[in-house]
Amino acid sequence: MANVLLIEDEPALGMIMRDSLEVRGFSVQYALDGEEGLRLFYESPPDIVVADIMMPKLDGFTLAERIRQENAQVPIIFLTARSQTADVVRGFELGGNDYLKKPFSMDELIVRMKALLNRNTGPIAPSAGKLAIGRYQFDYPKQKLVLNGQEVLLSYREAELLNRLYEQRNRVLERSAVLLDLWGDDSFFNGRSLDVFITKLRRYLKDDPQVQIVNVRGIGYKLIV
Repeated sequence: MANVLLIEDEPALGMIMRDSLEVRGFSVQYALDGEEGLRLFYESPPDIVVADIMMPKLDGFTLAERIRQENAQVPIIFLTARSQTADVVRGFELGGNDYLKKPFSMDELIVRMKALLNRNTGPIAPSAGKLAIGRYQFDYPKQKLVLNGQEVLLSYREAELLNRLYEQRNRVLERSAVLLDLWGDDSFFNGRSLDVFITKLRRYLKDDPQVQIVNVRGIGYKLIV
């Protein structure tokens, strides 16, 4: 029985969701705001978090950021009325695994939850210590790049993507595989979000011309070092 932390500030919707999940065999902790949700997370770490973005006291983005400081693996699904690319990208940057736009069906939510619970959501284990990417040192656990003593702090998802590129260095990282792994599906919208992250990583690595992230048309990306 998976333990779900549900955080939704609309009581009527929250109670319906809680009852629907419990009927389907989930154990549910329910919070009405982000602060209460974070407290429950610390008291009894869940198997998955389902959280609204617009909440009182602590919004969903800040909640995800706090959770990722403690736990890099627990899946997080955002519930949102927002659909702008920048909002969705920010959610993924802060460690969200999936998002569901309101209004939604419980069946769709449960399918997405089960997909995340059944996946190995933990990060690919890198080599011990700092990783050399050209002249850069990539500290994967601390999510930062270092060059000549200058540090660039990476978001959770930037670090996860760079780690996967590093693991496949000088080989093609398939676009569809990384979308399924980090975004949950390979839809066009998520593909646009992935493109934004690739652009950011290229910018972070631009001071070493020997390091490149190249497009392999129709297949994916290759980190050349």
